[in-house]
Amino acid sequence: MDFTPTEEQTAARDLAARIFGDLATPERLTAAGTDSDPELWKALCAAGLVGAVEELGLLGLVLLLEEQGRTTAQVPFASTCVYGLLAVAAHGSPEQRERLLPGIGDGSVVVCGAFPAQGGVRASVQGELSGTVPVVPWLRDATHVLVADDQRGLWLTPVTEAARVEAVELTAPWSAGRLTLDGASAERLGSYARSSASPPTPSPYTDVLATARTAFAGLQAGVCAGSLARAVAHVNAREQFGRPLATRQAVQLRAADAHMDIEAIRVTAYEAAWRRDAGLPYATHALTAAWWASEAGQRVVHAGQHLHGGAGADLDHPVHRHFLWGRQLDAYLGGGGEVLQELGELIVSEEMRS
Repeated sequence: MDFTPTEEQTAARDLAARIFGDLATPERLTAAGTDSDPELWKALCAAGLVGAVEELGLLGLVLLLEEQGRTTAQVPFASTCVYGLLAVAAHGSPEQRERLLPGIGDGSVVVCGAFPAQGGVRASVQGELSGTVPVVPWLRDATHVLVADDQRGLWLTPVTEAARVEAVELTAPWSAGRLTLDGASAERLGSYARSSASPPTPSPYTDVLATARTAFAGLQAGVCAGSLARAVAHVNAREQFGRPLATRQAVQLRAADAHMDIEAIRVTAYEAAWRRDAGLPYATHALTAAWWASEAGQRVVHAGQHLHGGAGADLDHPVHRHFLWGRQLDAYLGGGGEVLQELGELIVSEEMRS
C-alpha cells in the first residue's frame, strides 16, 4: 500500500485548500445560514475540481473532502462526486457517461443520493419510481437524485420529476429535503439484478454505498482536523494563572487523543479509497473507515468544544460548526454500533464463502 498522493492529487488538494480557505470563511458561512454557497460552488467547478475527480480517483476525492471538512464549506461537493460523477463513471452506460459527466463536471448537473436503500421506494417495470425518502442531504441544491429502490437497484431521476420536495433541517446545514415520488420517470444506472447464481462481485449499489462511506469518512477527517486546529490555537492563546492552557497536562492529553483519533479516521479512509482505485475488494475497509469516522469523529468534535471552555458553548463560535458537522456525519454514516454490526456480519459472510 502506498498512500502518497500523486503530483496531480497534490496539486488538486492544494488548489482546493486555497479556494476553501479564501471563500469558506466564518463570515460567509454565517451569511449563508443553512443554505449552500453558490459562489463557492461555481469557483470549485470553474477550477475543474469536480470534473478532475474522475481522474484523481476516490483517494483524490478523499483528499479534497478533507480540505472541505477543515472549513465546513457548505457545498454539495461530496454528494455530487459520489452519487453523480463516480457512480455514473463506474456504472453508467457509455451513453449516460457521455451525456451526464460533462454537466456534472462543470456544475450544471448537481446530484444527491437517496442512500442507503430504506425500502421506501419501488420501481415499476417501466422505470417509474414511487415512494418517499424522509431525508436526502443536498436535495434542495440538486438537479438529479440517485435513488436506491427496495431491491437495491439504482435509478437516476431529475428533481423536477419528484411529486414533492420539502425542506428538512438537519444538525448540519446540508440543504436537505424530504423526497416524495409518485410515478417519477427515471433511468436505470447499471444492470445488476440480484440472483442466487450471481458471482460474489460487488453490485453497483454495494459499490456506491462503499464509495460514499469512504468519501464521507474523509470529510469527517477534515471536519475533525479543523476542530482540533481551532482548539490548539485557542489553548495556546488563552492563559490561566499566567500560563497558556496548552501547558496543562490534561489539555495536552486530550488534544493528543483527538490527534490519534483523526489519524485513525484518515488512514482507514485512505486505505479503503486506495483499494477501490486499485480494483481490490474494499467493502470491509469502507465499513472500517465509517466506524472510525462515526465513533472517533464524535469524540474529536466533543473534545474540540471542551478544549474551548466557555467559548465552546457559544453557538456562534466557528468551532460549533465542526461539532454540528461531526455529529451529522456520525448519524449519516449509520452510528458506530450499527456500522460495527454490519462489519461483523460482512466478515462472517465472507469467511463462510471462502
